[in-house]
Amino acid sequence: MRVRGRAALGAALCSRTAALVLVVACVGLLPWLSGRDPALSVLRARSAEQEPTPEALTAVRDDLGLGIGPLAQLGHWLGGLSQGDLGTSWVSGAEVGPGVLAALTVSLALMAVSLGVALLLAAGLCVRTVVRGARGTPAGRTSTGAGAAMLASVPEFLLATVGLLLIGVWLGWLPTSGWSGPVDMVLPALAMGVPAGGLLGRLVADALPGAYGERWAELWRASGVSSWRIAQAGLRRAVPAVVSQFGLVAVGLTGGAVAVETVFAIPGIGRTALGAAKSQDVPLLQGCVLALLALGLAAGVLAHLARLRLLGPGLRDAQLALPAPQSATVTRSRVAVPVLLGVALLAVTVAGLLRDPYTVETAARLAPPSLAHPLGTDGLGRDVLARLGHGAASTVGTAAAVTAVSALAGLALGFLPVFSAGLADVANALPPVIVGLLVAVVTGPGASGAALAVTLTAWPPLAAHAATLVGEVRASRFLVAQQALGSTHSRILTRHVLPAVAGPVARHAVLRLPGVALALAALGFLGLGAQAPAPEWGLLLDESRSYLERAPWAALAPAVALAALAGLAVSVSSLSWGGTPARKRRTPLPSEPVSAHGS
Repeated sequence: MRVRGRAALGAALCSRTAALVLVVACVGLLPWLSGRDPALSVLRARSAEQEPTPEALTAVRDDLGLGIGPLAQLGHWLGGLSQGDLGTSWVSGAEVGPGVLAALTVSLALMAVSLGVALLLAAGLCVRTVVRGARGTPAGRTSTGAGAAMLASVPEFLLATVGLLLIGVWLGWLPTSGWSGPVDMVLPALAMGVPAGGLLGRLVADALPGAYGERWAELWRASGVSSWRIAQAGLRRAVPAVVSQFGLVAVGLTGGAVAVETVFAIPGIGRTALGAAKSQDVPLLQGCVLALLALGLAAGVLAHLARLRLLGPGLRDAQLALPAPQSATVTRSRVAVPVLLGVALLAVTVAGLLRDPYTVETAARLAPPSLAHPLGTDGLGRDVLARLGHGAASTVGTAAAVTAVSALAGLALGFLPVFSAGLADVANALPPVIVGLLVAVVTGPGASGAALAVTLTAWPPLAAHAATLVGEVRASRFLVAQQALGSTHSRILTRHVLPAVAGPVARHAVLRLPGVALALAALGFLGLGAQAPAPEWGLLLDESRSYLERAPWAALAPAVALAALAGLAVSVSSLSWGGTPARKRRTPLPSEPVSAHGS
């Protein structure tokens, strides 16, 4: 057994190392992966008006050493990377390293404040569960994470835009852009910290009832131990089981930083990476992506070390799992919420599909809501309702395709857990926004590139679920009997294992469909997804930012639609969670992200 454990550990380590090397190699080969001449990209990045003559292209190749070929250039880049040299910017000609370091310093400060906001919010969300659970009241035995789940499902870019509109523009309480003092950090930190705090609060709130329902808690209460000590012990019991997910929160902060820094014009690593991707400044983008990847991997390592520290030396090799929370009753009110949200979104979609989203009426630019235009018009005089409806159809259709491909990939890789573990760890350390930046450099911004980016990051939780189910089915006595009766391996796989795994994974994938749509909207908001004049929800929200003060309805319409989509995601997820029998429930795996939109 010990030999097998060491072999599995070695295989997992090799898988993780190979996956990390593959990602770093892809980053290093970015100038050639697009199929375009790197010298031509550099020439256009430096001066779009200069004629790309053979002499000019040769001069660029000689200047940057691009004539030695991709593999030699990759070796040169890796050699410089080992010495701390990230290369030279194609646009400005300045060294990349100092610029990345300065931007990273800004982002780390913002992330630290955001993490503080998240921890405070998570603590506030869990206070009631901790207190009532320590006292042994019935309310402490049920999950109280519904509100936390709602907060966790709100995308950072949406929260940042709404905060900018309400608090910055309408009320004028806080600055709307810049980075000159602590007051400039309030709105960005709230936009990043609230979803992260909701996720942390949901994780802990879901784990606490199982801890307080264990036998030790009942014995302590019967022995007269104070509620304060029981609360401390319950937290100590619950947190190690979910602390691995805390690293994913930090990864989510790195992805959220791209959108939040863009909205508030903060000179951080996220905004720098986005600008580099749009200007085709590949060396600068390489440095930013490596910095963000290092942050995500470091967060995962720190979370793992924190878990070992909390478990102590006696339990470090144990796979602790909390008893599943008790099943909640599925009431009519719980069913009514997703039904109402779904009907409302469907009604808006149908009403919008009956209108033309591309008709331009210059005389009706930025018109307020009226009978002719129920949701008003945008900056070109186009009907907002029409664009919202057509955007819903395209966004949901793309999300359905991405979800189907992710489900198939997760199901296939679930049968190869040792091979997929390393890829999953690296994919979890790269939010969809970061992958979207890399894909945009290779394929250019567009709907297909955004779909590819989300697909590359959406499969790990489905693969983790499939791997767990495969292990459970293969260990069942029924399959042992089938093997004893002489059934072939292929027959067992196709007739018993695959049907038992495919159904639950497919249902899991359907629950993630709204989250996938939100991820696509986030890329559209950043200009990495569907391009104008396509009526995509994220793009609609981004286009309306330039005239927030004059026509706030143009921004509120897609913002409310995205908020309703987030509400639908969490409502369906909580309905499924509450209605699942207790014996089927489990604590999320360490490699399985819980966030609905950071996947």
